[in-house]
Amino acid sequence: MDSGKAPARGLAAFRSRDFRRYQMARMAVIAGAEAQTVAVAWQVYSITHRALDLGFTGLALFLPNLFFLIPAGHVADRYDRRIIILICYSLQVLCTGALLTIAVMGLQNVMFIYAVLFLIGTGRSFSGPASSALIPHLVPEGHFVNAVTWGAAIFQLANIGGPALGGLLFTLPLRGALAGAGIVYIATLCTLVIFLALIASLSIRLGRMEHRDLSLQVVLAGFKYVRHTPILLGSSSLDLFVVLLGGATALMPIFAQEILHTGPTGLGVLRAAPAAGALIVSFMLARYPLRNKAGLRLFVCVGIFGAAIVVFGFSRNLALSLIALAVSGAADMVSVVVRSSVLQLATPPEMRGRVSAVNAMFLGASNELGEFESGLTAQWLGAVRATIYGGIGAMVVTGLWTVLFPDLRKADELTAGALRRDLKQP
Repeated sequence: MDSGKAPARGLAAFRSRDFRRYQMARMAVIAGAEAQTVAVAWQVYSITHRALDLGFTGLALFLPNLFFLIPAGHVADRYDRRIIILICYSLQVLCTGALLTIAVMGLQNVMFIYAVLFLIGTGRSFSGPASSALIPHLVPEGHFVNAVTWGAAIFQLANIGGPALGGLLFTLPLRGALAGAGIVYIATLCTLVIFLALIASLSIRLGRMEHRDLSLQVVLAGFKYVRHTPILLGSSSLDLFVVLLGGATALMPIFAQEILHTGPTGLGVLRAAPAAGALIVSFMLARYPLRNKAGLRLFVCVGIFGAAIVVFGFSRNLALSLIALAVSGAADMVSVVVRSSVLQLATPPEMRGRVSAVNAMFLGASNELGEFESGLTAQWLGAVRATIYGGIGAMVVTGLWTVLFPDLRKADELTAGALRRDLKQP
């Protein structure tokens, strides 16, 4: 795509058959996963009533990243990315079946749940880089930013429906073993089957992108590329520290139960609020795409994200809490579009799997490890103070990163030509 050409907008990305099917698959599986997350969080908190144990759910999902993400990136560049995704999500089917068994049997040992979450995290370690590296092949390059924007919109739409679905199913007046978490896990299994069928129907067949023999240098090439590319290192590390400090997802059951007194249904609404704000902004970005000053807009929106988390921490009113979370999601959406576009457009096709693996490690640390950090600090300081201090910390990091990564701050157009023009190559 020419840097001087106007970015694609509207429904341009949906002209591609594989992109349409891939996004339908994502809609189903993300909604199911989010519903499952609500059920797992409520189940764990009902068993232990400890914030720290909620944090351990995030840690269990994150730990596989430390062991598998490096080889996962190499696998994504060496083998058919579609097949990798199918294998990984077949593992997810088995894991959700295990969670269903735990719920039906009424097991009260959370270690069983943590073990299943570890396996889920293992599957995500391999599917994440493959999925991220697959997207540029689903649409023409000129439609890529539009595809990222719509992909983010689909993600947020599923994030709205998923938690709400989980909260609704959890409170259905059912009796017996399927009441509560059990019925949620059955719904998740259905979404996984839909996902596998749609991914299997994709016409794209990618052979290996990396043809060099396996070596430590080849495997670690993604780290080397990111380290020598300031806009990649800056955007990934910014997300890491901001979400690590400012993420409040793991504490939602505490806010729903003890602070806002809304129960499981309120938990689903709280989890959906950031996605609602993000969805609105994603539609705006699809109609009016970012044309310039992408880096500056990134930093402004990340700062707004931190401020919104502070407001949420202080709030004792459900409506205000929902507004604050919606604003945080709206601000984060701009960040997602900029960071995702930078990640893929500034990276050569043959290295996208390994670079995506590095980014996934940052992302996993910010999300899953961030949940552990939230649970740990909430155990020490209380949920409210942990959330407020985290939001303040996110704003401080944003200010520091504007100074430490001037290349990212000065990033202008989201095009391959513009982003690669001044890269410092390894």
